[in-house]
Amino acid sequence: MKLVKSLANLGYGSRKQVALMFREGRVTDAAGEVLYADDAPAWDDVRVDGEPLEPPPGLLLMLHKPVGHTCSTKDRGRVVYDLLPPRFALRSPTLSTVGRLDRDTSGLLLMTDDGQLLHRIISPKAKLPKIYEATLAEPLRGDEAAIFASGTLMLESEKTPLLPAGLEVVSPTQARLTLHEGRYHQVRRMFAAVGHHVVALHRSRVGGLSLDDLPEGEWRLLDDADRDRIFAVGIAARAPTRSR
Repeated sequence: MKLVKSLANLGYGSRKQVALMFREGRVTDAAGEVLYADDAPAWDDVRVDGEPLEPPPGLLLMLHKPVGHTCSTKDRGRVVYDLLPPRFALRSPTLSTVGRLDRDTSGLLLMTDDGQLLHRIISPKAKLPKIYEATLAEPLRGDEAAIFASGTLMLESEKTPLLPAGLEVVSPTQARLTLHEGRYHQVRRMFAAVGHHVVALHRSRVGGLSLDDLPEGEWRLLDDADRDRIFAVGIAARAPTRSR
């Protein structure tokens, strides 16, 4: 791919605008030598206004999403793209969230511009566990774990029961829930179905990948080892089957 198109796809501007950047000598190599549109340098050797290029297509990043941000590009309020470099929102292919966390949910959010990777992660065939930390308005009764594990729980307006889910009691009003599917507002609706109101919700893990010490509102690029960690759990452990 020509360097002009590569820079345009990264959000540096239209092809016409990027071509002007070349004519102005703003695109150089790491040594400061001016590059031309037909040059084919290594990605890591290109500089725009003295700065390295943004990550190439095929990126995957992890964001510690705060409460109050949505995963939509059309929302008038705060969106997760506000937490990333501005050019990330202009990339082609588009940088998309891998699934969604609602405005009132914090935690691990994956984003990628690789469509195949996105679908591989969210596919039911991957059987990737997702772990949520829930804080409830009232203490747990004690029967919730058995109900969630039964594979018979039905959510309002749905026609198929949920897959069995694991519930670990952390405190009388705190629980750790492990899901192997992703339905709309599933955690909140599950607790509502057994008479509980979730007052705070945080996703701590997707597959074998956790936030570790990534601060809230911060992000980092994921490498091949991180990708392997995502899928390692899905390969080793199968989602539980429904009770018959």
